[in-house]
Amino acid sequence: MSKRSTLFFVIFLLSFVSLNAQGTAGYGAKYEYRSIIDVPSAGILNKGYVGVTANNLPNGVVISKIEVGVFENFSFGISYGGANVIGSGVIDWYKMPGLNVRARLFDETTGMPALTIGFDSQGKGAYFDALERYEIKSPGFYAGVSKTFEFLGYLVLHGTVNYSLERQDEDKDLNAAIGLEKTIGNQVSFIAEYDFANNDNTGKSLGEGDGYLNMGIRWSVGDGFTLGLDLRDMLDNKKINSNKADRALFVEYIQPIF
Repeated sequence: MSKRSTLFFVIFLLSFVSLNAQGTAGYGAKYEYRSIIDVPSAGILNKGYVGVTANNLPNGVVISKIEVGVFENFSFGISYGGANVIGSGVIDWYKMPGLNVRARLFDETTGMPALTIGFDSQGKGAYFDALERYEIKSPGFYAGVSKTFEFLGYLVLHGTVNYSLERQDEDKDLNAAIGLEKTIGNQVSFIAEYDFANNDNTGKSLGEGDGYLNMGIRWSVGDGFTLGLDLRDMLDNKKINSNKADRALFVEYIQPIF
């Protein structure tokens, strides 16, 4: 990208920014995270809102998702994508779209975390037909908890257990993950997650057994509009397409529909 193109892009982004702009990031966030990076959280989309997200991952992978807050504490979404979408050559579209359903069982209180259960069949990265799985397995059935603390803004801790239906690699274990968000001022947050990948370390797995450590930044640049930059697989756990600290872009837009 030339200097002129970079300057134009920055000006284009800043044109969205206002002092009161809020998305899912920062101390003044209007909306909850439904996922940290890959790991689902206890967050949920409010009733009557629609959320559209796009992930741009290494090897030209692009995944788009649309979610709708159908009822109070219940949302539904679908996603689709493929590898080599950005780049040249033939696009390798995913075999099936992903399904995402979640229900908040308990809201967060002073003494208790929020609790959400759900199902998400969308994995990340390339899809391998022989193993019937994504490079990063989909969560499948999961339960997530989140608790917020006031600490120089907000510190939010997350925990998740999940059981993926991608089991043809002979690793069928229950999995767990942890994560956090730390707000940095009114519009920016630092996020991190560690996926233990207990279901991706034996048999014909694609993981080395070190788990997946991902970190990122989220920036609320407009009303309902959030941008992010992620560093993924920082422990170099993948056996294939291994590039330590893969870079990825995240875009999200949330607005009321009724």
